[in-house]
Amino acid sequence: MAITHIAVLATALLALLCLPCAVAVVVCADELVARRFWSRGGRRDVRALRCLERELSVAELELRPPDFEPSIDELVAELRRLDRQRRSSPTIDSVAWLTAVLRAYDQRLAMASRSLGLTEHLAQLDGMDREIERVRVEGLLHAAGLRLRAA
Repeated sequence: MAITHIAVLATALLALLCLPCAVAVVVCADELVARRFWSRGGRRDVRALRCLERELSVAELELRPPDFEPSIDELVAELRRLDRQRRSSPTIDSVAWLTAVLRAYDQRLAMASRSLGLTEHLAQLDGMDREIERVRVEGLLHAAGLRLRAA
């Protein structure tokens, strides 16, 4: 009876010790297969697959209109959404998130300005100068009849 318990315990310990190795083999199996594939002269196949991928991505880019910009209504809706997000920043602690929202807001302001023929210099400025330019562009868009903030 004691020998069977020792055998079971030894098997369980051996399984626990080998389990991380088995998981590593399963996780890294694609790398092992890739190495074997490369060693058998699969470089040509991989090169052909990469060329095909490049051709497909170029074809996908050619399907899109070259100067696609959303309509002014879509821009105003996005500007309102982004304005709400940037003004609710005290609840958000992520500086990267707020920076991304401000960058997207500035891009939409620039697109709206371009579509209405207004001049803006948001891309060339930073810091407080960009804040002032942002307020100026918002004022120009408001004067043009766009309501950027919901009542």
